[in-house]
Amino acid sequence: MAEMDPVAEFPQPPGAARWAEVMARFAARLGAQGRRVVLVTSGGTKVPLEARPVRFLDNFSSGRRGATSAEAFLAAGYGVLFLYRARSAFPYAHRFPPQTWLSALRPSGPALSGLLSLEAEENALPGFAEALRSYQEAAAAGTFLVVEFTTLADYLHLLQAAAQALNPLGPSAMFYLAAAVSDFYVPVSEMPEHKIQSSGGPLQITMKMVPKLLSPLVKDWAPKAFIISFKLETDPAIVINRARKALEIYQHQVVVANILESRQSFVFIVTKDSETKLLLSEEEIEKGIEIEEKIVDNLQSRHTAFIGDKN
Repeated sequence: MAEMDPVAEFPQPPGAARWAEVMARFAARLGAQGRRVVLVTSGGTKVPLEARPVRFLDNFSSGRRGATSAEAFLAAGYGVLFLYRARSAFPYAHRFPPQTWLSALRPSGPALSGLLSLEAEENALPGFAEALRSYQEAAAAGTFLVVEFTTLADYLHLLQAAAQALNPLGPSAMFYLAAAVSDFYVPVSEMPEHKIQSSGGPLQITMKMVPKLLSPLVKDWAPKAFIISFKLETDPAIVINRARKALEIYQHQVVVANILESRQSFVFIVTKDSETKLLLSEEEIEKGIEIEEKIVDNLQSRHTAFIGDKN
């Protein structure tokens, strides 16, 4: 008996079929070039509480880890399919929020023939020119594809489509699942049609568990790919055991385990037979080095070994 599609009960987002085609073409073109391709998921998922939603459940994820990691993967030569929460951190831009460049940039003269010229003091936007060049080079090379999601349903459908697009690449495909996906949701059939009224008194909501898509991803959607999940905990005493439990259950290759308060300075890379601590020194932090650079460097080496074993 065929297993039920875990995504089927979630409403398909508008344009999902078109994005599936775009992702498939992107993966096929880069695969034909012999390039490795990584899906980086980033940001949190929004869970509506009403059919015509006014209220949502959300989480704290800013998408910084995914955005910074996408930059590192592009620098390492990967094609990057960036599946990210709309308006969360974006590669190359997240270090420069509007309040920094709005005050630093100024017109350098009157616009001529539709051309706007801007200038800024170099020390007012350190790294801005380099980030802009890196983004434009990736865009020009066609190695960076951006796909947005907002709600949990958007994410689930687009993740499935991305997996189907990358599956033909076999072990050359990597899944770097850094998005903070909600664990709970309200089924469409159980949502109130209109805005929940506060005059009705205290609100009680019964939510269902979101299906764990790591299992069909590993078993069915992209069984030959190199797959990395993330485990965030607040208790250091349990984080390694939780990571190992995930590896045992889902049979994927790597868990990046981290603690909430120190997630930007150290992580554990956990596999079925090893655990490696990656740590930023004070000197590295002062130089502006980010932990994601070390994570991606470590995973790139592991991916190379994985491809060698499969071939």
